[in-house]
Amino acid sequence: MKLVILSVAFLVVIIYFISNIFSPEAHHQQGSKMGSKPDSSWIPPSLFTDRQTSGEERKMIIYGEDLIANTAYYFGPKGKVRQISNGMNCQNCHLDAGRRPWANNFATTFSNYPKFRGRSGTIEDIYKRINDCFQRSMNGQTLDSNSYEIQSMYAYIRWVGQGVTKNDSPAGAGTGKAAYISRPADPVKGKVVYESICQTCHGANGEGLPAPNGVTYLYPPLWGPDSYNDGAGLYRLGPFANYIKHNMPFDRATHDNPVLTDEQTWDVAAFVNTQPRPHKDQEDDYKDLSKKPIDFPYGPYADSFSAYQHKFGPYLNMIN
Repeated sequence: MKLVILSVAFLVVIIYFISNIFSPEAHHQQGSKMGSKPDSSWIPPSLFTDRQTSGEERKMIIYGEDLIANTAYYFGPKGKVRQISNGMNCQNCHLDAGRRPWANNFATTFSNYPKFRGRSGTIEDIYKRINDCFQRSMNGQTLDSNSYEIQSMYAYIRWVGQGVTKNDSPAGAGTGKAAYISRPADPVKGKVVYESICQTCHGANGEGLPAPNGVTYLYPPLWGPDSYNDGAGLYRLGPFANYIKHNMPFDRATHDNPVLTDEQTWDVAAFVNTQPRPHKDQEDDYKDLSKKPIDFPYGPYADSFSAYQHKFGPYLNMIN
């Protein structure tokens, strides 16, 4: 009888633990306890030590972090605020809700916006940048810039970037860069890398691993109808390879100790981005062709290099 009681008690503890891990209310406390990577000069702030931020501002910052960490809970197919995006979260691309060094973080976001962006050909503010992610990375719709939700995300991004001045780029900001390789990225070789290393988390068919709550993902889908569309930043091989280099496999790779070689990062990025995914109309992107990045996968181009080389490289002779 004692054994049965202990077993039941243990099961209750496990269920409670799992339910709290994947609740949006728990994320702020967990995320804030995560330390910075030692290979970075940028140290993200923590509300555990910040005693100056209080009242409504602190409330909005905490809510903004939850929105970024658990976006699908609020805006996904079963979102409690609106249903305007897929099941991915902002932090699937911006790890630890944009607070992890070398992981597409928000270190320099607030200090550098508004700024001109070649893709739109306009001066963009942070609200436009957030909505770009909703439309592209989460294959969804935009938020009203006056809504409490986007204002809270703005407050959080501003708080994360405190102390970073315009044009400052501390080590660990953004994603860093994976070195260009001397040959085209190879999707066939990338498939081998994916099957041996990546599919454990992201699935044999790139479908990701759903969370127990049935609302979002523990590991996001990398292709298919619930993944980012072909207008997202990660659909370019450069940003994707950079991101993979310093962060994947998740919680194993770091900037100073990557797991994959440079060639493997480019190859697996090429494999993933040749798989089917939602399409976004990009007719209005890069009206000024000279502003197109060299790895932008769609023509027309301002140079004479082929569409294949723009998509897969090699890029070294394109930038020399």
